[in-house]
Amino acid sequence: MSNVEERWKRIRESLGSALAPLVNALDGMGTTVHLTLQTVLWTFRRPFRLAQIMSMMEFIGVQSLFIISLTGAFSGMVLSLQTVNSLRRLQQESLVGGIVVVSLMREISPVFAGLMVTARAGSAMAAELGNMRVTEQIDAITTMSVSPVQYLLSPRLVASVVMLPLLCVLYTVVGTVGAYVVAVKWLNVDPGAFIEKIQQFSTTQDLWMGLIKSAVFGFLISSISCRQGYFASGGARGVGEATTRAVVQSAVAILISNYIITSLLTEGL
Repeated sequence: MSNVEERWKRIRESLGSALAPLVNALDGMGTTVHLTLQTVLWTFRRPFRLAQIMSMMEFIGVQSLFIISLTGAFSGMVLSLQTVNSLRRLQQESLVGGIVVVSLMREISPVFAGLMVTARAGSAMAAELGNMRVTEQIDAITTMSVSPVQYLLSPRLVASVVMLPLLCVLYTVVGTVGAYVVAVKWLNVDPGAFIEKIQQFSTTQDLWMGLIKSAVFGFLISSISCRQGYFASGGARGVGEATTRAVVQSAVAILISNYIITSLLTEGL
């Protein structure tokens, strides 16, 4: 091999090593999109897996009630505390009700509910599917002429999209109650002014923004978590790594998509 050929070989190897993370990222994104499209298409094909859908709705929604309520209450309380202390310097603490509720509906409720569902349900979905993959249970489902995408992934996608907006509403309600307790009961804000500013500032558009965001977040959480679990490999260690990637990627996707959706809906609604 001549010196020129050897030099070009080294250059190609260096470029390959430098571009490997980008190639892997694009490959993972393409795999996620392809699997998600398959999941969406299988969702509308018979037989409809109603039992699996209801089971996933119970797992994602009902079993998340406590953590969503707890997080929502303390989010509303700390937001109310900070807002009252800041507005009191301007003698405008009566505005706290409207500011807190609008903040909850538009941003805090969908984002924090999405992150909590990611930590609890998204990680569990990735771990469960990953365990089924490494123990060849998914292969066994395929040999029985049952689509694993329809049987395993479609119910999780539907349940996530349906339940996350409901959890977002619960987060807002509990957060508002927590904010009321702190502002009115502990910091002596006038209760009538608190309620009046909520009615004055909040609109149905604010609620719709939160619902749209949470539905998109549910779609992203399910898509990413199912993809990581469905293609897991390498035994227990591989399942753990897939679960970690599912949580991290879902959280990042929520934060990025939150900005994109906000920029699109701010002028549209």
